[in-house]
Amino acid sequence: MAKAKTKPIRIGILGIDHRHIYGMAAEMAKQGCELVCWWTEGTPQTLEGFRKRFPDLPRAKKAAEVIARDDLDLILISAIPADRADLAIRAMQAGKDVMVDKPGCTDLDQLAAIEACVAETGRIWSIDFSERFEVPAVTRAAELVADGAIGRVIQTIGIGPHRLNLNSRPNWFYQRDRFGGILTDIASHQIDQFLFFTGSTDATVTLASTGNYGNPATPELQDFGQIALESPQGLGYIRVDWFTPDALPNWGDGRLMLLGTEGTIELRKYVDVGGAAGTDHLFLVNGSRCERMNCADAGLPYFARLAADIRDRTETAMPQAHAFKVMELAITAQQMAEA
Repeated sequence: MAKAKTKPIRIGILGIDHRHIYGMAAEMAKQGCELVCWWTEGTPQTLEGFRKRFPDLPRAKKAAEVIARDDLDLILISAIPADRADLAIRAMQAGKDVMVDKPGCTDLDQLAAIEACVAETGRIWSIDFSERFEVPAVTRAAELVADGAIGRVIQTIGIGPHRLNLNSRPNWFYQRDRFGGILTDIASHQIDQFLFFTGSTDATVTLASTGNYGNPATPELQDFGQIALESPQGLGYIRVDWFTPDALPNWGDGRLMLLGTEGTIELRKYVDVGGAAGTDHLFLVNGSRCERMNCADAGLPYFARLAADIRDRTETAMPQAHAFKVMELAITAQQMAEA
């Protein structure tokens, strides 16, 4: 007897204010999901790029139209960061699972409301931490760590430099209450990786600072931030900034360094300033190996796992508690830095 065909997961989109929505939508479509409709406020700078990539996708007039549809399973959210929590809660209350761009929320009150909504509705609230989930080199590093290639990971160093593109950013990017602060925003990527690679379920923020060192014309912008983390499993240091030099051929030289009890791994995710072409460079050193790996073929399993979680009500893509903890630590660090 032929196996019944699985119905595709149907997706609506709320907010396209950050370019991450391109990858979120495209990667879920690769899993056989069906993009159904989208809404965004006004005319964000991402609009042209979104329409170019998804020209036949109809636009709803209001967010409520997308939320109210009973034929959608998953909502993707990449609205202005301060608005994401409200949209996610409304979507989950309407019976939809949610994948949100980072940061998933911008303050602890929002996070508490999201946690309460997940507990009440049983819906999935997942954050696409693209610096892990959309980087094949991180997939390969996770495989190597799981296989014991460097022993137990006891420290991570995460570096997240970004190009500012000062004159092309939307107004909300320079408003602290709208973007959430540099540690809440881009440092959440590195917190996610620290917890994941050290196997930590909680941590203490032992250092947090932010500053505006090069952009006095936009005083609410934070162009530098750092965090130190400590857990029973390991230590972490994070540096994020908006100082990518113009000569770099991409938006930032993002790196991750893993110290294990039996070796080290360094990832040069987006560019190798040492001269090797391409992306997804991994350097492994242990007791028997000292080599560079090109990891472009390692795959991006988060999206397939999330699709399976939506169908099976499991937590294989990201434990729900992990998403909550990352944002709790990021917001706590932001508050500590600004105190």
